Amino acid sequence: MQLTSTQQRAMTWCLIAALVLLALWFLGPVLTPFVVAAVLAYALNPVVNKLDHLGHGKIPRVLSVVMVEAIFILIVISVLLLVVPIFAKELPLLREQLPQLVARLHNRLTPWLGQFGITMALDVATIKAFVGKYLSTNVEETLGSVMSSLKLGGSVALAVLGTLVLIPVALFFLLKDWDRFVAILVDLVPPKLRPSFDNFMEEADSVLGQYLRGQLLVMGVLSIYFSVGLALFGFDLAVPVGVFTGLAFFIPYLGFGLGLTLAMLAGMLQFGGLYGVLVVAGVYGVGQLVESLYLTPRLVGERIGLHPLVAIFSLLAFGQLLGFIGVLIALPTSAVLLVAIRRLRASYMLSKLYQG
Repeated sequence: MQLTSTQQRAMTWCLIAALVLLALWFLGPVLTPFVVAAVLAYALNPVVNKLDHLGHGKIPRVLSVVMVEAIFILIVISVLLLVVPIFAKELPLLREQLPQLVARLHNRLTPWLGQFGITMALDVATIKAFVGKYLSTNVEETLGSVMSSLKLGGSVALAVLGTLVLIPVALFFLLKDWDRFVAILVDLVPPKLRPSFDNFMEEADSVLGQYLRGQLLVMGVLSIYFSVGLALFGFDLAVPVGVFTGLAFFIPYLGFGLGLTLAMLAGMLQFGGLYGVLVVAGVYGVGQLVESLYLTPRLVGERIGLHPLVAIFSLLAFGQLLGFIGVLIALPTSAVLLVAIRRLRASYMLSKLYQG
């Protein structure tokens, strides 16, 4: 059967997409730092261009790239350091209070569950020994354990270290030559398809930009809300936990779960009872409702039209297929695919097949 030129082009693009997916599948660990750097370069390139514009060409692009990347790295380090006071303060408390909390929970639940014929038996002594062994407050012992783990899994540690070093290097070169790389890719598109390709990429770029700006607004608002909400109820670690939770919302649903876990732990250890759990449940419950019903729909969802169920499915599907890379590119890729689906739907609605 003779294929038309349109069918041949479609098959060619499908083959290219399949090859790209296979490359991501087999070369995932190798490509991880480059994909991370590419995503960061896409997000930071407008900032570099803004500096170039403000400098009227007098500031070399290399200097703009160095400034933007240095500020970004400082922000990342600052965010990571937010978690340090949480563990520095909570681990000693956890070692002291966790056995007591478990014993108290056991004493309260056992009679209540007994009414329903359910028997619960917790070995509090074993739990206390486990906590005392693995949650040592001795810094030297902790560092020794970490170093031993690094020696045992030296290849893993070396791979992680190499990735952390390679990401900023790749980011520098991508930002420095971003326009040139984009021009090379655009030149691969046949001239006849260039107008429709440029129109599609412009719309996709607009959707991605709206998604990133909306997500940053959501993260900022939630960081303030959780910090203030926990502080009003007397949490000592309100600001670190609140800011971490808000920023972790960049990874939908998983970020909320991490922040909730840290807040629950801080609440139980600080207040030693049900008060901390109820406060955290109330603050985080209201925050999740506000985020789900107002912030994300208004600031993110309405801008890109990505339903929450679609977001969850894309995270799970891309994560299953491509691992960490899949989670990283799931939502941006889904936003671009959404633009393609809209165009296909519009073409179908106008086609003779639909109109009969």
